[in-house]
Amino acid sequence: MSTGQFASVADLEVKKTSFIQLSAHCWAYTAEGDPNTGVIMGDESVLICDALATPVMAQSLIAEIRKVTDKPIKYVVLSHYHAVRVLGASGYKAAGMQEIIASQGTYEMIVERGAQDMQSEYERFPRLFNNFDSIPGLTWPTQVFKDEMTLWMGKLEVKIMHPGAGHTRGDTVVWVPSEKVLFSGDLLEADAACYTGDAQLQEWPATLDVLSALGAEKVIPGRGPALLTPEAVVEGFAYTRDFVTTLLDSAKEAVAQGMNLQQTMAHCRAAMDPKFSQVFIYEHCLPFDVTRAFDEASGIKHPRIWTAERDKEMWHGLQAEAAK
Repeated sequence: MSTGQFASVADLEVKKTSFIQLSAHCWAYTAEGDPNTGVIMGDESVLICDALATPVMAQSLIAEIRKVTDKPIKYVVLSHYHAVRVLGASGYKAAGMQEIIASQGTYEMIVERGAQDMQSEYERFPRLFNNFDSIPGLTWPTQVFKDEMTLWMGKLEVKIMHPGAGHTRGDTVVWVPSEKVLFSGDLLEADAACYTGDAQLQEWPATLDVLSALGAEKVIPGRGPALLTPEAVVEGFAYTRDFVTTLLDSAKEAVAQGMNLQQTMAHCRAAMDPKFSQVFIYEHCLPFDVTRAFDEASGIKHPRIWTAERDKEMWHGLQAEAAK
């Protein structure tokens, strides 16, 4: 079935990026299933939601922004701690960056596991880190909030919120109430697998309820196309909820029946493959997803830290079992 390499290592196709305007102040930078980034252009400055993976990659986004405005890129908001979302932050310094904003939970996860995650993510999916050597080190927030904070970008109100745990325990969204635009980070996905290796799966649906109650009419998900109508937004919420609940429910069934991890993988595949096998990065995510779901169903509340070594051991073990 496998060469023993991560599914993502063979993913070498460079994705086409799109920079589209969603509302008077909000833009989406999307990349055919690669991580998305949001942009808010205020009266006097610009905010970035998710920094991209490397400073070199940040330059491509800055170039798109400079076609529209020369205002300083003052704020970078981290939707969570994963390397592919945060390690490009230093690339915005020359463009005027003054604040890197993160939730308390995200800050704590950077402290606890940021260094391991950086190496782990790079070795899993090297294409996502264009010019990895340009990264000066971990990204540290300059401003940390607990539950919610409000920025006024001129007359534009921007809410930065930790709505609850899900994709990680520090998930952060950016909400523009007057334009009903939500930047969801990886709490919401579209046409892409949910990566749940560091998730709080049991809590994720309730966090989706909090976000759904905002009444967003447009959403920039963590991956996949921007959701540009209220109907598409509803579908995005339903899709994400289905993914994470099918995964956890299947793992709970497997654990209740005394299955080991390899058996749980097969049991989860039976439920997941028919619905999700065609979406972006599904084969890359599923072993990590099932491993975390197995742990959570077994009573491990706080996700175990992924290291490059643990990644390989888990992957090779599951691939060897599947090849039998």
